[in-house]
Amino acid sequence: MTTGMERLFDQLGHFKRFQACLYFAAIFQVISCGIHYLASVFLVETPKFLCDSPSNITNVLYRNHSLTSLADIWTHYKPGDGPVVVQTAGGDQWELSPCLKALRLDAINFQYEFFGNKTVESCGGFVYDHSEVEQSIVTDYDLVCEKEWLAKLAQPTFMLGVLIGALVFGDVADRIGRRPILMATSLCQFIFGVTVAFTGNYYLFVLMRFLLAMVSSGYLVVVFVYVTEFTRIKVRTWTSMHVHAAFAVGIMVVALVGYLVRVWWIYQIILTLSTSPFLLYCWKFPETPFYLMAKGRYKEAQELLDTMAYFNSLPPTLKVSELKDECDGELLNDNKQEDGRAMQVKKRLSILDMFGSLKMAGRSATCWAIWFIGSLGYYVFSLVSVNLGGNQYINLFLAGAIEVPSYLIGCIAMDRVGRKKTCAPALLLGGVACMLIIVVPQDIEILAIVLSMTGKFAIAIAFGLIYLYTCELYPTIIRHYFWSNGSLAVGSGSMMCRVGSVVAPFCVYLADIWIYLPQLIVGILAFIIGILTMFLPETLGQPLTSTLEEAEALGSKPNTKIAAVDALEMNQTIKA
Repeated sequence: MTTGMERLFDQLGHFKRFQACLYFAAIFQVISCGIHYLASVFLVETPKFLCDSPSNITNVLYRNHSLTSLADIWTHYKPGDGPVVVQTAGGDQWELSPCLKALRLDAINFQYEFFGNKTVESCGGFVYDHSEVEQSIVTDYDLVCEKEWLAKLAQPTFMLGVLIGALVFGDVADRIGRRPILMATSLCQFIFGVTVAFTGNYYLFVLMRFLLAMVSSGYLVVVFVYVTEFTRIKVRTWTSMHVHAAFAVGIMVVALVGYLVRVWWIYQIILTLSTSPFLLYCWKFPETPFYLMAKGRYKEAQELLDTMAYFNSLPPTLKVSELKDECDGELLNDNKQEDGRAMQVKKRLSILDMFGSLKMAGRSATCWAIWFIGSLGYYVFSLVSVNLGGNQYINLFLAGAIEVPSYLIGCIAMDRVGRKKTCAPALLLGGVACMLIIVVPQDIEILAIVLSMTGKFAIAIAFGLIYLYTCELYPTIIRHYFWSNGSLAVGSGSMMCRVGSVVAPFCVYLADIWIYLPQLIVGILAFIIGILTMFLPETLGQPLTSTLEEAEALGSKPNTKIAAVDALEMNQTIKA
């Protein structure tokens, strides 16, 4: 018979009406997180451009194309394939390139090739192709040529905000509760999201996006904890994995709105408003029963249990006093059985203990590598999808849509064939798919898109299950109602995840060297890490370990020590 806090799910339901309504209401705002994380794809889009042209143009030449207006040249113009030559009413001939322009001296005939002397000048301004991008941050502030680095800095700065937000709000949520953080970050997402559209200058734009990243990351971190504290182990894997699916829906929303709206500030407002209905009901969210019990707020906890029973059409027979007595009894028994070992391990456990032996050092390094490549690959595949050729909006939509079946398959596979046997093949598949891009001719765009989406599909599976797998690879110790040393492993792994997200935009910029270089880098790393993952122990069906010695013995011999630890701690530690 289940005892302790988990008994409330036996009496009130594992995922009945109350939990289901709360779950889908909470993850609705995760869509907003996916939106803001990927919105920069079109916010900072750089269209084709040339140096500003002189007035009174009468003729335009580009290769073998002869036109009368510069606006008509964009369908033929390819950056890096020669200048555009224009002639003014006064007879002057200019060669226009993206970052330079040259006046032909003593030109007689108006023709594309010219071997005479030229006077080269820097650009006083720029003209843009508005057929695809009517207005973006780049066109508004001329973030091209010597200012191109400012445009490329926007996404890494956002990801830095994601890292800081995860650290700040994860800790604050433990201090003041999950509900206040969910409400505050949701409101700030709306405020900062709208403010971004009216910044007026580049630096304020970057600052507002940085703050938006912090609160978006804060919501995403805390909502994982929130939804898992309202569900039991039988459905917790599915509910936590499919939080990622809501994030993927946000990517699809970005693609749809980007296709319909080509003015960046209107696009930003629409994206922000798309999840604003969440603000109308988030104030009704309750605090989680586990947090209330841990903080000694028993009256509120009892009211919540009665409300859950009412909504689930069950009699309100469960009493907080019973749960409290059982949890106290479990703690007392554990302390007697372990002779105080739990508290001793708690005191001495640090990040250095994750590398205390050669085996644990290899395990920890591999786990960190999976966290890193999961995040790096996820954002690289999403961000570069618009550069694969074909329709960029369809590509980005597919990059989000392909995640939904990946999480479904991942959930089934990790419980059927095991964690290691799901994670390692997924990384290997992603690596092979990406490395095959080397042999794809650049004119066969559809094949490159298929391989890239296959890589995204595989990486998403590994990225989705690494949370749970990491918790199971390290020891868990109970303190009061819940406390997990697994948080050390997940917390440090999550830091590597955030490092991957910060590195991802810089990796994407390598496409300027070769369009498929980002996927190739991710593919090689994923393949190597996939091989290393095969040396990790399998944890499916294994009891949770309570000491580092037991954790180290995983995979080498049967684990004879069955720790009386519920799987709640595993998911409780998702506090990036």
